[in-house]
Amino acid sequence: MHISTFHSLCVRILRKFNEAAKISPAFSIYDTSEQKSCIKEAVKNAELDSKTFPPSGMLESISRLKNNLEDLKTFEQRSQNDYFSQCIFKVYKNYQKILDKNNALDFDDLLLKTAFLLKDNADIRKQLNDHYRYLMVDEYQDTNHAQYQIARGLSSEHGNICVTGDPDQSIYGWRGADISNILAFERDWPNATIIKLEENFRSLPRILEIADRLIVTNKSRKMKKLVPVHKGEAEIKVECLEDEQAEASFIAGHVNGLLSKGINPNQIAIFYRVNSMSRAIEESYILNKIPYQIVRGVEFYNRKEIKDMLAYLRLIINPSDDQAFTRIVNTPARGIGPTTVSRLESYAAVKNISIYQAAKESEFVAELSLSAKTKLKVFVKMMEDFTAEKDMPSSVIMEKVFKESGLYESLKAEIAEEDYSKSAPIDNVYELINSAKRFDEQQIGGLVEFIQHIALFSDTDAYDSRSGKVSLMTLHCAKGLEFDHVIIIGLEQGLLPHERSVDNPREMEEERRLFFVGITRAKKSICVTLCKYRTIHGQTMRTIKSQFLADAGLEVKEEGWKEFVEEKDSLDYDTSESQIPKHDIGFEEGQLVSHKKFGVGRIKKIHDLGPDSVVEIQFRNGLVKQLMLKYANLSVVENH
Repeated sequence: MHISTFHSLCVRILRKFNEAAKISPAFSIYDTSEQKSCIKEAVKNAELDSKTFPPSGMLESISRLKNNLEDLKTFEQRSQNDYFSQCIFKVYKNYQKILDKNNALDFDDLLLKTAFLLKDNADIRKQLNDHYRYLMVDEYQDTNHAQYQIARGLSSEHGNICVTGDPDQSIYGWRGADISNILAFERDWPNATIIKLEENFRSLPRILEIADRLIVTNKSRKMKKLVPVHKGEAEIKVECLEDEQAEASFIAGHVNGLLSKGINPNQIAIFYRVNSMSRAIEESYILNKIPYQIVRGVEFYNRKEIKDMLAYLRLIINPSDDQAFTRIVNTPARGIGPTTVSRLESYAAVKNISIYQAAKESEFVAELSLSAKTKLKVFVKMMEDFTAEKDMPSSVIMEKVFKESGLYESLKAEIAEEDYSKSAPIDNVYELINSAKRFDEQQIGGLVEFIQHIALFSDTDAYDSRSGKVSLMTLHCAKGLEFDHVIIIGLEQGLLPHERSVDNPREMEEERRLFFVGITRAKKSICVTLCKYRTIHGQTMRTIKSQFLADAGLEVKEEGWKEFVEEKDSLDYDTSESQIPKHDIGFEEGQLVSHKKFGVGRIKKIHDLGPDSVVEIQFRNGLVKQLMLKYANLSVVENH
């Protein structure tokens, strides 16, 4: 039996059939930061303005194309009659050229190339079908089109496919997941047996009632009702606070109350929609001495010392990896500066070789000084010595690289005398080496396999269930986890649901599913918070409570907030004609206004609250914001 993620399986298949896939088996897998570096270069090479065509947006567009199995050839035909699509094609072409030159794949390439391999090679498809006679896919609701085609390709010969999933937990549409894959499963496999798994072995009845009431509002789902196995009364609490500081203070008190009852910190979690919301909570926890962990899995692998170490290893197994070379050629400092690297890059471009190969040929680079050539020879000799031992166990070669590259001494020199708090970078590298030792002990493979394994690390892999700490994480990161006590913060329009989704029914359903996922992580208690005011991007805004509270049947019952709740209800669910302000606030509905941060937009609605009046503005970038007038500093562009 073989158990893996889609991406891990694709790595295995592509390495085995690399010739048919037209790639080297020692390919690098580029993470987000390396993809960003490549896309910036691609936009520049396409001679496009990065302000008009932001690299992050271009990368998202290319990712969507790859997830939909649109390679360059396919997309070129579709992009002819649209200027913007032509620009995306230019960037896509340059981006792919850079990846190919570096013998690198991004995460989407792993899926795309495997899907095409199965589609275009009948012999390979049959061989894989014979090998994987029975295919089981978990979390099928989160598969994208490429994964869907891979699953069909791997089961096309025998038809033995079993999938499990919950359409109500499909929360990755923003990165290509297609809920229709599971909703239309019976269409693809008409002889399939459908088994509803409605018994819930986690949550108490009241929690499931709230979850069911919330999610039944969605239209894109399969009807089912969660049936609790456990009996008992769940504690449900909804708290409305003045602002995020008050919210953080309340949560610290609530958590301390749970801890005082002897509850294990591991069984308490705080969920939020966006990472930036954790700051106030963290500050309050530090002040109250509450031990906590932030579950943000890739953070460890984004530390400088870890990325430096991995770059050495990547260059050992893939000498074509220019990203790895430029990162480590002067790390630690060895006198090989930007000018030397730039001249190597120019030579490599003319010769159509990697920068590392150019370094090996440095004696022929006329523009380099004798000193630069000497330093490059020393670097190349060191890397060749490392490469000669690449077949040793991963942990052994890693210890050798750490000591002999100068990384260890460099990090050690940064530690002030008796300031052991600064030894963390060295400890981090040794933790990486320890993980390699565990990998070696499992006899899964060598250095190539270890590096490719690390590249596929996910957020939830970082969650430590034995940390003795309260967990903080995004709602997306909470998927697949469970806790006795869950706190979900920021139930406000614009946060949950997110502002980018409020005008899109399909995305609104996904936001509702995200709240559903958060609720169903809880076993015994749920606490939900919202604020009267919240500062976002430096802008203090009067908030509107999330419509999901009403969907779930959750009410704010605290008497002290009665006026606020009634006021908010009128703002949220008023379906009458536009309200005419009773006060002269200087603005009217329909006016075109300008905001320093969000740009130009049109006032859709004014909520007349006197000195606390709120305007709802549709900005030209698609965002809809509710801004408090006294803080917004709006200027009129034109009257309606």
